[in-house]
Amino acid sequence: MADEPLVLGIETSCDETGVGIVRGTTLLADAIASSVDEHARFGGVVPEVASRAHLEAMVPTIERALKEAGVTARDLDGIAVTAGPGLAGALLVGVSAAKAYAYALGKPLYGVNHLASHICVDQLEHGPLPEPTMALLVSGGHSSLLLAPDITSDVRPMGATIDDAAGEAFDKIARVLHLGFPGGPVIDRLAKEGDPGAIAFPRGLSGPRDPAYDFSFSGLKTAVARWIEAKRNAGEDVPVRDVAASFQEAVVDVLTRKAVRACKDEGVDHLMIGGGVAANSRLRALAQERCERAGIQLRVPRPKLCTDNGAMVAALGAEMVARNRPASDWELSADSSLPVTDPHVPGAHSHHHDHDHDHVHEISKDNLYS
Repeated sequence: MADEPLVLGIETSCDETGVGIVRGTTLLADAIASSVDEHARFGGVVPEVASRAHLEAMVPTIERALKEAGVTARDLDGIAVTAGPGLAGALLVGVSAAKAYAYALGKPLYGVNHLASHICVDQLEHGPLPEPTMALLVSGGHSSLLLAPDITSDVRPMGATIDDAAGEAFDKIARVLHLGFPGGPVIDRLAKEGDPGAIAFPRGLSGPRDPAYDFSFSGLKTAVARWIEAKRNAGEDVPVRDVAASFQEAVVDVLTRKAVRACKDEGVDHLMIGGGVAANSRLRALAQERCERAGIQLRVPRPKLCTDNGAMVAALGAEMVARNRPASDWELSADSSLPVTDPHVPGAHSHHHDHDHDHVHEISKDNLYS
């Protein structure tokens, strides 16, 4: 069975309790319980609310996934879980559940990286990843350009956001426009009826001396907020659709331009786009247009696989099993700032240098697992 491992993946880095089951690169089940409605009234994700919701949703969601896949827990070849990055308390619920299931079933445990999982999920849609893969990851917490010669062991950061992630900017502009939370889907919808060229909003870090692959969205966010404020102060109506379209265009223009440039510079003929903002219809369309012009093949999973889900974690877990990567040990801890250069967290028994940044609950580990 080594060629087609059956793996269950658990994702709890933010407000989605995701459980996915994958056989090799085939998706068998993708069960999600979202607590987004519980956060909407606060205008953002509240970590304690998320952790509590994960706790309540975990077992039912796992049972739903097993039923959907038509397998039993004993059939599994391994359990994979997001070990980081993400909200510490939320990650802990997933890691604890994964340990409990793996321990009870006598199955290997794989703590994997949330960002590498977003890249690996594309295998479920378009088959094995090309090597190397250039990936643009855009979500509420991350905007990064990554080069992955091997998704299980070698992921290199090319560039990242130096301030707000793209998803955060969408949420903040939606708030200024009184459109509710989360902002991405509603701005995408309104922008379709607006003129993307109506307002010339700034393109962050696009000058000749700026870092080629880094992103900045806080200046754009401020510019849009000021523009709206000036309109309101003058007693004029804010053209919401034009603002949405022009703001969205400024974001996706920079994202796609830098991603295509990185592909050309590195001689990579594929571009993979993942993360929640990859569900944005304008980002998909502009990326397609620019990739075609540059002779680059674009790979974007369907929107449901772009947002946080358990299938992506299972996909990376299955790849770990297929490539005989070492399993994690029971000391595995959630790490809210797990670096992207660690696609997975093997155990201390494998020769793996320990990082100098703090691991969550280093202090409480003894009384948790002794």
